[in-house]
Amino acid sequence: MHEFAIAYDIYTTARRAALDHHAKQVNVVCVDIGEMSMVNPEQVRFLFETLIEDDSIVKGAKLQCSVVAPETRCGCGYTGNERFICPRCGALPELVRGREIVVTHVEIEVDD
Repeated sequence: MHEFAIAYDIYTTARRAALDHHAKQVNVVCVDIGEMSMVNPEQVRFLFETLIEDDSIVKGAKLQCSVVAPETRCGCGYTGNERFICPRCGALPELVRGREIVVTHVEIEVDD
């Protein structure tokens, strides 16, 4: 179950960002999950919520997952979202976007 490793990496990234900025609380963690990454965002969210239960800095943080649609390009000049066969030439297009899992930003609270 690779979703656990992904949820753990998201948790540690958010925690590290909070500690680096002397935050008292993490409120929201936003993540882009590529549709072609074969990751279930609901499982990642559940595991993330489980991991943060005992961490006072991250406890209660919301994980917002955005699914990123695939974008492809082909040597013939085609760009679009066809994943398997280029509609122009029939070749396998290159996947440019849609496989990534990226923490885009972390919202934290800091003392003044």
